[in-house]
Formats: sequence, structure tokens, C-alpha cells
Amino acid sequence: MSLSRNHRRIGLTGAAALAAVLALAGPASAHSEVEADKPQALAENVTLTFVSEAESDSGGFREVRVVLPEGIAPADVSLDEAPKGWQFKATDDGYALGGPALKAGVDAEYKVKVRQLPDAKEVAFKTVETYSDGKVSRWIELPEGGAESEQPAPLLKLKAAAPGATPVSPSPAASPTADPTPSVTATPSETETEAAAAEADAEKDDGSSTGLVVGGVAAAVLVLGAGAWWLTKRRAAASGS
Repeated sequence: MSLSRNHRRIGLTGAAALAAVLALAGPASAHSEVEADKPQALAENVTLTFVSEAESDSGGFREVRVVLPEGIAPADVSLDEAPKGWQFKATDDGYALGGPALKAGVDAEYKVKVRQLPDAKEVAFKTVETYSDGKVSRWIELPEGGAESEQPAPLLKLKAAAPGATPVSPSPAASPTADPTPSVTATPSETETEAAAAEADAEKDDGSSTGLVVGGVAAAVLVLGAGAWWLTKRRAAASGS
């Protein structure tokens, strides 16, 4: 009887200890991961699947920001799948994905397409997660010296590139975003009117300038003519005398 009770106490104590360990390990085990359908260096048109495990009990995922590794440009990434209502936006060093907050405890899962993976053994995608209750998780630590990181960035290990695989040409830079404020432009009739007015002003200026020149020349001729007449008359008077 006593032995049975002792066994029962040991069993209950062990179960309570296990539950406590699991409860403590729960938050610490949350992480962010990435997988690829073609995990190979220089592979093209690769689909990456990201999964961020929920950590907050009071809020759901609202946004995920990712810093792309060297060799992948923001213009080379496009959205494939995402939670309903979430929008994808390229940033200077990666992309942001977010929208209506998910329910608390629901993992955030989405897929993006990458034009080409870099020629590397592994690539890390630093990730910052924001919850609707204001909680922020930063999975940005990179592996160093084989030591395990507390908040490791999603890491994708790649196989060696296929024989003959080469890097594709860089993607063209994204065109500047149009100014959301519409500019005021003249209508065709306004433009024609302004052009006609400018032409009339130019002709008026030309006519005035020409009139001044002609008037000046005429005045000079009259002065010269009067001088010649006066000189002729004086010479004639002198000869008569």
C-alpha cells in the first residue's frame, strides 16, 4: 500500500516537473525558419517558404520584415503566398510583409519567389516580427564559431551549384514611384493660346526694333543731306564773292 502511494507520488512529481520544463521551454523554442524548393547555389526561380512561430499570448502577427542576404536584391523577390489581406513591399535592404493581425497563437507562414540564389554555402534572412500587442521579436543573430544563437536568423543551407550554372544579369532598378499628387498641366487650348501670345509679343518686339533702326537711319540721312546742302551753298557764296 505504502509502496503504491510512493510510486503515485513519484509519478505525479515527475509529471509536474515535465510540465514545468515544457512550459519554460515553450517560449524559448519559438523561432523563424526558411525552406526552399531548390536549395542549391545559383538555382533560379526558387520558392522560399518562411514560418514564424507565434510567441505572444495577447497579440497576433501584424508584420514581418526581412533583410536579404548579399547576392539577392529586393527587385529579385516577389510575393507568392501570404496571409489574407497582407501586402508585400520592397525596402532598401529587403522587404516588408504585413496586414490585418493574425489571431494570437497562429504562426505566420508565407512564400516568396527569388530570381536566383547566390553562390554560397548558406544564406541568412534576418527577420523582425511585430505583433498587434506591440511585441517585437528579432531573429537576426548569425552563427559564429559553431555556437548556438539565442535568436538565430532563418538560415538556408545550399548545395553546390550545378555544373555550368552562372549568375544571371542583375535585375533592372525599380522605376521611381509616381508622385501621388497630380501635377497641374495646361490643356491644349491653353498651350496654344500661350504660344500664340508669345509669338505675337516676339513679333511686336521685332517690329519695334526694326522701326527704331529704320528711323535712326532716316534721321542720319537727313542730317548728312542737310550738311551737304549747307556746304554746297557756302562754297557757292564764296565763289560769287
